[in-house]
Amino acid sequence: MLIMAGSRPVVAPDEIAKLCYEHFDKLPRRGKPEAGREWTPLAAVVKMTQCANSNKVEKEVVSLGTGTKCIGQTAMSPKGDVLNDSHAEVIARRGCIRYLIHELHTAVTGKGSSVYCQSMHQGKWRLQPGISFLLFISHTPCGDASIIPVNGRHFQPWASVTSIQNNQGTVIGGLKRKAEVLISVQNFNRPTRGEKDTEETKQEDLLIPKRASPTSLSKIGDECPQNPSAKTHQENILHSSAFSELARITSSASSINHTVCVDLNSPVHDTLRTGAKSVPGGLTDPLQPGLGYHSTGLLRVKPGRGEPTLSLSCSDKMARWGVVGFQGALLSHYLEEALYFSTVVVGKCPFSQDAMQRALITRCSNVSDLPAGFSLSPPVFLQSRLEFPFSQAQTRLQHKSGQGRVTPSGAAVSWCNVPDQPLDVTANGFKQGVTKRALSTSKARSSVLCKLELFHSFLSLVSSTDASVLPDSLRRNDLHTYLDYKDASEIYQKAWQLLRNQAFPLWPRSDRDLLLFK
Repeated sequence: MLIMAGSRPVVAPDEIAKLCYEHFDKLPRRGKPEAGREWTPLAAVVKMTQCANSNKVEKEVVSLGTGTKCIGQTAMSPKGDVLNDSHAEVIARRGCIRYLIHELHTAVTGKGSSVYCQSMHQGKWRLQPGISFLLFISHTPCGDASIIPVNGRHFQPWASVTSIQNNQGTVIGGLKRKAEVLISVQNFNRPTRGEKDTEETKQEDLLIPKRASPTSLSKIGDECPQNPSAKTHQENILHSSAFSELARITSSASSINHTVCVDLNSPVHDTLRTGAKSVPGGLTDPLQPGLGYHSTGLLRVKPGRGEPTLSLSCSDKMARWGVVGFQGALLSHYLEEALYFSTVVVGKCPFSQDAMQRALITRCSNVSDLPAGFSLSPPVFLQSRLEFPFSQAQTRLQHKSGQGRVTPSGAAVSWCNVPDQPLDVTANGFKQGVTKRALSTSKARSSVLCKLELFHSFLSLVSSTDASVLPDSLRRNDLHTYLDYKDASEIYQKAWQLLRNQAFPLWPRSDRDLLLFK
């Protein structure tokens, strides 16, 4: 299916998903999840180039990331050398910033760029004609976009498969109960209340409703163990031949003609749950049964292992990018206009257009009086039919006896299209595999995506820019720290302040003491 939205390039969601999955598959093994035991989401930024005098669109993955973790607030470093948020979307966006800084470096040094052309304004650059950026995410972003109504109009994870048509057109019946189990096991992990409070999540961010209905839902819930670490009836089902055959049939039907008949005659009035907690000072979740469990539209922080985090949910961060751009404050010194994702493609997973619209667009729709170069730029939302091989659902299907508990991967993989150290693998905010001795040396332990390293890349760009074409906002003698350079991007800060005042007044402010590194 090809999609054209105004002047946006044509997008085929399955083609984008396939491109990103294949790119990840070609990366080295380091940091990737163990098949059948570890799962992780994937995010990628794709550069779209509309060819002149042609309908052809060239697509190139320029940044890619995986990850599910965040560090606690006491682990945040005043040196800027620890990666605070390692969710896939954040990793992919930070990798894209690395790529954009590199492209600006080649542009200002006269080597040319496939991304930028000079603006008419002093020291400013803009995207070349026909260039746009697309964000692919294999799973719905955590936070508000994950609060999805569970009924016939939206994604129906509890639907009973009453018949499945195979490629010969034969209807296979009598699998209703097995299909109920398949769907519940494939898409959800039902943690205990304690686990919901302590586990960093992505696909686990979509939590199974505590009680979705008094009939078939409670029956399915009975087969989802409260203690996922124990060898339970669910694991027996996973390894049974009947379950394997049903999975094979379902996969075959989906891949050949996508004919899976679902009974939606009895809508269930409930929502999928998010583990992200509302920020202090505002509304909280009622935690009532069914639709009354969550309040929607709230800013939320990502859960951590015991200790609270200060990282806003990916839904909140993506909503912010839709107004102030994904380029951030530092790159805004050089750019004539903010950079926005023209399209967001989501892989096969629980998904709702309404929830995405509410979380990423509607909450910001009343923002006005933005400065020149900034605008409300809602992306087009599309969903692919292709599932990431390392999703939680696929990992559970591939799980084998003796592999232990299915868990989220502890590593975050980053790749971006730069010549120097394109691949970066981290764990707990540091380079993966760093020894205790190396933790005392910032260079040895720091991810290339941490604030300190991105700041140093930006300073290298500034020093490489001829003084005669340096942006006016950088022609000052009082710029020393990371915070100084961020605050000096005054137009960006004005746009961000308007967004905060008009849409997100409860957005937590960063501790200034954590931004004073050089």
